Amino acid sequence: MDIPSLWQELEGVLTPMLADFRSKRSFWVEQKPDSTLLSEADGAVQEQIIKCVRAVDPDGLIIGEEGVHGAEVLHGSGPSDRLWIIDPIDGTAQFVDQNGREFCSVVCLVENKVPVAAFVLAPEIGPDRGPVCISLSGRNEPILVNGRRASGPSLSGQRQLASVTRSSGTSARPYESELSAYGYQLKVRATSQTLDMVRTCIDIAPFTDPALESFGLFYRERQKVWDGAAGICMAYAAGLYVGDGAGRERTAIDIALDAAEPIFDSTLVASDAAAAQIVVEGSKR
Repeated sequence: MDIPSLWQELEGVLTPMLADFRSKRSFWVEQKPDSTLLSEADGAVQEQIIKCVRAVDPDGLIIGEEGVHGAEVLHGSGPSDRLWIIDPIDGTAQFVDQNGREFCSVVCLVENKVPVAAFVLAPEIGPDRGPVCISLSGRNEPILVNGRRASGPSLSGQRQLASVTRSSGTSARPYESELSAYGYQLKVRATSQTLDMVRTCIDIAPFTDPALESFGLFYRERQKVWDGAAGICMAYAAGLYVGDGAGRERTAIDIALDAAEPIFDSTLVASDAAAAQIVVEGSKR
């Protein structure tokens, strides 16, 4: 399979498609049982991504956030160890807010339970609300941002930032105050989990306006697989620690994927080992 060409096709198709939805004066939006939002665009974008993936891989399994699409779509035409995980719009609350910008379309390719390639299109975080596309085409390949090789997270000389997002109405956790005391400024409001994970893996500030700074740590409890798979893939490529709140390293997608919503108990990605330990110890209380 020509993964780089697939990523290029998705960027070319999805960028105007997302812009068209954003330009509409109105489209339907509803609240799902978990209080997250679902828009008219989510289903349409997911169908387009499935169409593009199926054109290059008729056999692989596909799972997407927006429901079951039938056995012939999900399971392909033959047995395969490939799995495509799709989040058509990560950060839907930002997408439906005309002032929001931190949303993206996400695809992750998993082989034998290990994420190996990922595509993240954030169509409005660049200068003049232009697109930023982050991609990884396979094992031992570099992470690219708008076609240029990405640099590692830029943490030196800046304030320390940690993404420890939680659902609205959730109380502060013990490790939050400890991370603050250690010197971190915390982001607890959820936007796009994938973009926060990307910002933990690489420096995208040179491509965004305003500059989106890097995180030294990302932690999320009860993370849905489509919110985490691409970020985990890029964390592997960046050589970062990937684990959970119990201190267990995660080397693969280690959860059952036949549930309606496959969920990691927690996901921890960090370049700062001391901060990661603060989260692990705090999560045990």
